Amino acid sequence: MTSRLRERDNIVLIGMPGVGKSTVGVLLAKVTSLDFIDTDVYIQARLGRRLQEIIDANGREEFLRTEEAEVLTLNCRDFVIATGGSVIYSQAAMAHLKRRGLAVHLDLPFDRLEKRLTNLLTRGVVMPPGYSLAQLYDERQPLYRRHADVTIDCNGLDHQQVVDCILRTLEIG
Repeated sequence: MTSRLRERDNIVLIGMPGVGKSTVGVLLAKVTSLDFIDTDVYIQARLGRRLQEIIDANGREEFLRTEEAEVLTLNCRDFVIATGGSVIYSQAAMAHLKRRGLAVHLDLPFDRLEKRLTNLLTRGVVMPPGYSLAQLYDERQPLYRRHADVTIDCNGLDHQQVVDCILRTLEIG
């Protein structure tokens, strides 16, 4: 690793559900020879249930507390970490992730994101009852920007192009 990653070991991908964090994360890990973890998959494995089941059974607030607690158990070095879209609601979780990682916000305009998210009600997206995707997007965008060390505009890019953009931005390679 060079330049922007010298003092921090991980690349932490943040952004809305459907933006491509998991797919980009796997590709980025392969290119950089880093390990990969998806915090949504990690939580599901630790709790033995799908995210949507956890949200349905315990509610939004309890899920957010669970997500925070599980993220705080991570002790990763040399990882690409794809986070759940709701991780940005937790100051503690984001501070923990950023202590060892650079937060890369994968950004996509709402209209493009809306076309990708066809399974909103079964995907395990944490949102208040009655919220629309547009409301969720508007609520989260400032939080992603606040926590991001860098923002990657993914509009019009395929997953490999996003990876290439991250590599250039972080001066890796």
